[in-house]
Amino acid sequence: MANDWKDRLGVVYSTDPNFKYVTKDDLVQEAETLEPARQKLVVAIDRRNRGGKQVTVVKGFVGREEDLVALSKTLKTKCGVGGSAKDGEILIQGDMRDRVVEILLAAGYKAKRGN
Repeated sequence: MANDWKDRLGVVYSTDPNFKYVTKDDLVQEAETLEPARQKLVVAIDRRNRGGKQVTVVKGFVGREEDLVALSKTLKTKCGVGGSAKDGEILIQGDMRDRVVEILLAAGYKAKRGN
């Protein structure tokens, strides 16, 4: 699959034998995780595209995916509910905004309640 031509549509041919095609995925590097005091997290509620269910969303996390998953696991455990962590956001089932903000503030994060 290393020679998938569909990924290279629109690329001009090069005669340079040392040319290496670089994709956007090659350029993306994971950001270093900021310490909790420098994180500015917004805790909001979302009801869209969820079949009428409410979900608490934590946005604004800057760092590695492993650290995001670890923080989401902590929040899910302390709230006693399910959820997930993907695309730089933490999703917690139900309306847990106040509880999540309390947990984040106790952990040293700068967190504020959104909508």
